[in-house]
Amino acid sequence: MQRYVTYEHPLNERVRTFLRLEFLFRQIKHFMSGATVWDSRSVITNMMDILTVFGRGDLKTELIKELERHASSLGRLSETPGVDHAQLKNILHWLTKLRTVLHDKEGPLGQELRENDFLNTIRQRSSIPGGTCDFDLPVYHQWLHLPHERRDADLERWLTSLDTVRQAIELVLKLIRNSAEPANMTAPGGAYQHNLDPSVPFQLVRIALPAESPYYVEVSGGKHRFAVRFLESRADERAQQAVEDVAFRLTCCAL
Repeated sequence: MQRYVTYEHPLNERVRTFLRLEFLFRQIKHFMSGATVWDSRSVITNMMDILTVFGRGDLKTELIKELERHASSLGRLSETPGVDHAQLKNILHWLTKLRTVLHDKEGPLGQELRENDFLNTIRQRSSIPGGTCDFDLPVYHQWLHLPHERRDADLERWLTSLDTVRQAIELVLKLIRNSAEPANMTAPGGAYQHNLDPSVPFQLVRIALPAESPYYVEVSGGKHRFAVRFLESRADERAQQAVEDVAFRLTCCAL
């Protein structure tokens, strides 16, 4: 089975934020499986980055609106022939449940962690390059040298307060990605342009190349049109656009 590398380009700021948070949560999941001091440091660093993203705009309201929008869109499918009603019911259940939990949560997202003196001390130093060095934060240094089990218990407790957001973002992005099927396309001379129907709520563009392809993808554009360039990276040289026609798979996700 052929392997592909998929490049994604968000078509609005909301999805852009969701993708960044998904990336941070995935890193946390990876480092939570480790037991070293550096694994714990990486979890804390990503947690601080998540709090920074939370502080940019009213993410809770945006996420609630997105869950409601998806529930409304999918709810209309209940009368469509051939729909898996059991799966649809399950998705609608989770959309409603996550929306309710977020709606009932008091205060802005991440408030509990911001009010934690220990984490707040780390967060204040995190914007400084090397600011969480041992001599800067002896309390952090001491915590990092507690037994792994103790650190892991603390991290799990702190991450629990973020779990609803993580689940909501995972579900929303999964629905968006599964909303369309990929189409085989060709970029003449390594360049491709695509106009989008403004009446359709496109959210995300996905471009897949075979894993053995020498090219990577650069996408620019917004909700009305986008352009793609296929570039070849060369050691110590500026990347060059492909001169040959490049076959790829395109998915324009709308929901």
